[in-house]
Amino acid sequence: MVNYKLLDKQKEFIEIPHSYPLDVAIYQGGYGSGKTWCGALLGIMLAKKYPGSRGLVGAKEYELVRKTTLVTYLEHLERLGYKENIHFSYNKVDKIIKFKNGSEILFSAFEDPERFKSLNLHWAEIEEASQIDDSSFKQLLGRLRNTYRGKNWGDFRYRLFGHTNPQSDKGWIWQRFVEQKRENYRLIIAPTTNNIYLPQHFISSLKESFDEDYYRINVLGEFGDYSSGLVVKGFGNDNLKHLKYCADVPVHITCDFNVDPMCWLLAYTDEENVYYFDEIVVEKTTTEQCIQEFIRRYPNHNSQIIINGDASGDNRSTLSEYTNYAIIRRALYNHGYDRKQVKFHLRDYNPPILNRIAAFNSRVKNSNGVRHLFLDERRCKWFLYNIYNLSFKEGTSIVDVPTFSQIKSNRESKFLEHPFDAASYLTEYYWRIK
Repeated sequence: MVNYKLLDKQKEFIEIPHSYPLDVAIYQGGYGSGKTWCGALLGIMLAKKYPGSRGLVGAKEYELVRKTTLVTYLEHLERLGYKENIHFSYNKVDKIIKFKNGSEILFSAFEDPERFKSLNLHWAEIEEASQIDDSSFKQLLGRLRNTYRGKNWGDFRYRLFGHTNPQSDKGWIWQRFVEQKRENYRLIIAPTTNNIYLPQHFISSLKESFDEDYYRINVLGEFGDYSSGLVVKGFGNDNLKHLKYCADVPVHITCDFNVDPMCWLLAYTDEENVYYFDEIVVEKTTTEQCIQEFIRRYPNHNSQIIINGDASGDNRSTLSEYTNYAIIRRALYNHGYDRKQVKFHLRDYNPPILNRIAAFNSRVKNSNGVRHLFLDERRCKWFLYNIYNLSFKEGTSIVDVPTFSQIKSNRESKFLEHPFDAASYLTEYYWRIK
């Protein structure tokens, strides 16, 4: 068992300074400020303090809950000396932690508010709160209605709490916790620099990894309008290079599988840099036709071929001959490449688009002004078109994808988003913002 020493901002988040029956709190912090750690600790404290209570923990997508929040809960329980099947049990099927005192913690996705519409809760926690919408937030408020009270619940208050990186736009968190703030709504802002337990090199490494605006928001904890304007930040002539194809260097094929057009980028990488030297952009096509186009252009590649891209391209069994990546693998094997030459570096699931954008922009130009992303403008026409034209919807962090009517009136607009998606799958895989 361990004794925790909380940071000042974490204490402020956990303790309730008012007498209202409902407390609503958001812990908005930079990377490394202990957001998920603190939220999971509070959830366990509530489950133990109020025997027989029920709490719900969730995020927009369940994969984020499973790989981040749930892991943190189980790590806390281990450190605090609670043993599974003695002090608590975890049902992987029902996604519930049950304590011997009768308390329950449920884990779920918030993508569909109807899924938790019938729940009666004492408290709820939101992982990455800025990723859910206001309707999900209101649904959660409506679930805090469990009337059960134990004998020693004298100081009980309903609690809705969340944690998030600073919002990139002034969305529902800004509106509810700044513009229309109520006395029982608390916004705790915790810059990364406030965490005295981080290694000394951590802040400087973040400055090297992020572009300037992203550093200001996600490390210093400031609100901002990072989402206004173009998706790609800081791109300039210094990112443009004349790049040569090298048959003896490992080549990456990073894929987006939209059918019209299908967009793949070809690149080299080293420890810090990515070099996009060509693109395969074909209208009304198939995966088979695109991999054959790669083979036609580069029939004698001597080194490894590394496949990156959209995780949903492998959404059936990896043994299936019909997945996009199985089609690519088969075509390369048939051309004469062996298993040692063809590698697949793919995420288990696609990260949120904002994560990919952040990772991509950190390569374009970090907050120290250093560039780690380069492309050949002679061969990457549509990729460059995306860099100069792909934008956010005004006042939001939503990528402005052209509608069918816009594409009908302007054919070029159908080439927006897909080349950027292909390229950003690669940068997020190797230089993920952690």
